[in-house]
Amino acid sequence: MAKRKKTTSHSSNKVLTTIAWFLAFIAISMSCLVAGYYYGYDEAKKEIIEKEKLAKQKRLSKLKELEKVSKVSTATSVNKRLKEVLKNQSKNLASAAHELDDATVDVALPKIKREIKKYPSKAKLAIIIDDVSVKSHVEAIKSINLPLTMSFLPPSKYRPHSAKLAAKEKFYMVHLPMEAQSFNKEEPFTLKANDSQKIIQKRISDLVTIFPRVRYINNHTGSKFTSNEVAMNKLVSVLNTKKIHFIDSRTTAQTKAPKVMKNFGLKYVARDVFLDHHNDKPYILSQIKKAIRLAKAHGSAIAIGHPHKNTLLAINESKKLFKDVELVYVNKLR
Repeated sequence: MAKRKKTTSHSSNKVLTTIAWFLAFIAISMSCLVAGYYYGYDEAKKEIIEKEKLAKQKRLSKLKELEKVSKVSTATSVNKRLKEVLKNQSKNLASAAHELDDATVDVALPKIKREIKKYPSKAKLAIIIDDVSVKSHVEAIKSINLPLTMSFLPPSKYRPHSAKLAAKEKFYMVHLPMEAQSFNKEEPFTLKANDSQKIIQKRISDLVTIFPRVRYINNHTGSKFTSNEVAMNKLVSVLNTKKIHFIDSRTTAQTKAPKVMKNFGLKYVARDVFLDHHNDKPYILSQIKKAIRLAKAHGSAIAIGHPHKNTLLAINESKKLFKDVELVYVNKLR
């Protein structure tokens, strides 16, 4: 009887051992499956992150390539547009040198005594484009996409819409014709050195009627007028009552504008550089660099150019140079 019990107990132990090993096998299998799942999940996650990273890099690379192409395309488009707009005028436009009294006027002009004004960020440079008078001028200037100050000639037989064009701009100047020592293509609106106070008053009132938002004028030619102290006194007196600022184009070394402005207690403002006395691009580019140097030295500077093809192309090609200064409209210098 005792022997049978021992056999039964041994059989029971064997079954229990088998079950235990089976359960252990299941536990190990499940552990392997779970471990494999998480290991595979981590690997898959890493793979997905890596693929997303590569895709992002490719997208950025493509965007940079497109940006480069766009910049080149835009620059090419602007140059092409400028040439297209101005090609029919380049042969007919008078040389910019007609503004100055003589070829050495820039050398002969005394240095302007000026306050060195430091701005919080960069030095400021204003570029005035004189003689703006027709739609193609405005289109070409605006296509450069820089804050260039347009100075419009008063309307005449050959440019009847100049005031209408100015009216469409947020800011503009008037390029007021004044008597020169010698110039055979005088504008019909020209102020003469011997004009009476009444005549000058009438001309400026008419000017304000034509250009109601005018706040700045500069002289077109004017070497004879600006070198006459009496004439300048009459003009500045009228402009002062109209709250119009005068910017001296400095077309003569004999200009009396500094003295007259001082007598009226007004700040003398004048151009520092004439960009296109010679109408070739290398010269104009050198003058642009000179204007930038002066702006950095004094805190601000004013350059004057004309809507000639080479002048506008040179300005457009100088965009990298302008990064050293802040290019602004002339009213932002005050």
